[in-house]
Amino acid sequence: MMIIAEMSANHAGSLHTAIETIKAAKRAGADAIKFQTYTADTITLNCRNDDFKISQGTLWDGKYLHDLYQEAYTPWEWHEKLFRVAREEGLIAFSTPFDRSAVDFLESLGNPIYKIASFEITDIPLIEYAASKGKPMVISTGIASLEDIELAVNTCKSVGNQDITLLKCTSSYPAPLSQANLVMISDLARRFGVKAGLSDHTMGSLSAILAVSQGATIIEKHFIIDRSIGGPDSAFSMNEKEFTEMVKLIRDAELAMGEVDYSMTEFKLNNRTYSRSLYISADVKKGDIISDENIRSVRPCHGLHTKYYKDILGKKFSRDMKLGDRLSLEDIE
Repeated sequence: MMIIAEMSANHAGSLHTAIETIKAAKRAGADAIKFQTYTADTITLNCRNDDFKISQGTLWDGKYLHDLYQEAYTPWEWHEKLFRVAREEGLIAFSTPFDRSAVDFLESLGNPIYKIASFEITDIPLIEYAASKGKPMVISTGIASLEDIELAVNTCKSVGNQDITLLKCTSSYPAPLSQANLVMISDLARRFGVKAGLSDHTMGSLSAILAVSQGATIIEKHFIIDRSIGGPDSAFSMNEKEFTEMVKLIRDAELAMGEVDYSMTEFKLNNRTYSRSLYISADVKKGDIISDENIRSVRPCHGLHTKYYKDILGKKFSRDMKLGDRLSLEDIE
């Protein structure tokens, strides 16, 4: 499973903070760091009418979209250095583009994965263009209808891109646990024949850990060095200590989930010693009738398999035997 630290706006406008965030994500156990590549002008219009004012009960209500994105964006001139630092730290670095120009820019940096944000799942030209680059596609589904998801998946496939991961996402910031609906992770994978994971906006690590049991191949979580630096996403982002604890619990959950395995391992064979089998429970003579008075199913397993119990009742012993002797088919006439 890939665990992604989402930097988003958590650099607070400081390149130094952005670099330190990458290093902290590595210390916290992330596999990858994800950026967002846009400017206020590539994602919206600098317009002051009510259509462009946020008023949906969010952390950002009252702000105009252009102002929010101007505050939150990651300067493009930082990207090359951020990608380089991440690679030096041993992290996969990739980004979410929000228009064609961002895709072209990211291609020049060798961006290895394209993430489509939840609110861009309806931007079919963007999905088609990003998918045409032949890189793995990761698509959040937070605001999507079933038809939106199907169209996005088919758009990727139409340009020959089959490497698709759909992320269950609740587009609330923060998202309540009651809306997490983690069972959709396995359903997305089954329904669309793709990989699936979680872009998690809930508080804490519970949803991320439970996502392991639903077969998640990716878990993405907003990451910040210290929430005190503020910023648009700080309130629902994990700090280094919290992220570190989450990663450990996810890895433990992966170990606990294991794999389907019915083979007789050494561990099973050793413990099988104390399973049941048929033993003599009272001294008997040759010719005595086998009954539930003189044989029993008991631990350990060195005697005759219990599947023979009913078959041998009423038959005769072929030799004298004592309490505690192992029963075998040779002991039965």
